[in-house]
Amino acid sequence: MYEDTAQPDAAPSPAGDGPDTNGGDLDARLAKATEDAEKYRGNWMRAEADFQNYKKRVDQERDENRRFAGVSLIINLLPIVDDFERAFGSLDPRIADLTWLDGMRLIYRKLVALLESAGVQPIKVEGESFDPHLHEAVAEVEGPEGKIVGEVQRGYKLHDRVLRPAMVVVGKGNEASQNQTGDQT
Repeated sequence: MYEDTAQPDAAPSPAGDGPDTNGGDLDARLAKATEDAEKYRGNWMRAEADFQNYKKRVDQERDENRRFAGVSLIINLLPIVDDFERAFGSLDPRIADLTWLDGMRLIYRKLVALLESAGVQPIKVEGESFDPHLHEAVAEVEGPEGKIVGEVQRGYKLHDRVLRPAMVVVGKGNEASQNQTGDQT
């Protein structure tokens, strides 16, 4: 009643005494498994490299966020510094020695020291060439061409980023300045 349906040549010969009909199949399966293993290893290595790059990028972004976390507060404090500077620049000499004014100067110095400790630095304009990344030209007057002649509003940088460009007056050149530069060359 019971029939053996197993194919005699489908099963490998454990003693190896029969013909090797599955040897080629084993080699092909081994080659395929080796190929798959190399593919999976390559994918794993790429995934590992992507993860390492991701970690570096996240660490860099976290550092940037930490360095520039207070930018909005700093930008809102800059007009206060401007107001102090304008007030000190327009003082009547008769009241320049009053003690309450010394207190105001002390507050101004503390505010400037606080900004400097946060990494805020004023943008230099004295004798500099106009740089559109750092300066905003608000007027053009007679003077050395491309050189900053005056400052209307001080600009500031936080570390390496411009918070507010300096508003400057730029020289447009004139015959006297061109003759001077021609004599120098």
